[in-house]
Amino acid sequence: MTGEYGFPRSIRVGQEPEFISKGPDLWAYMNGAILDFSRPGKPTDNAFAEAFNSKVRAECIDQNWFLSIDDARPKREAFRHEHNNDRPHSSIGNKPPAEFMKSIGATCHQVA
Repeated sequence: MTGEYGFPRSIRVGQEPEFISKGPDLWAYMNGAILDFSRPGKPTDNAFAEAFNSKVRAECIDQNWFLSIDDARPKREAFRHEHNNDRPHSSIGNKPPAEFMKSIGATCHQVA
């Protein structure tokens, strides 16, 4: 997953328990990312992430039964691939994100 585009430099997250636990903080530290927390009680600080999270929940999590982490990985990857490579997004000219990135000649931080 990260080989193509690398890890993000920062991740905007809410104040939910899954984001204020040690796991995401350790992952971010070990991968050179910064967790950028929204203000408590202000979900509008994180509107894009909230919209994306609702899509992931409705179109991936709620549509699948995960028996284990190993069972969840290919299902998550199938959703990620479809979301980034096949599905057009109206906010970027009805192109999939991968096509949009190529059209603007964008390069991303690569991680070895």
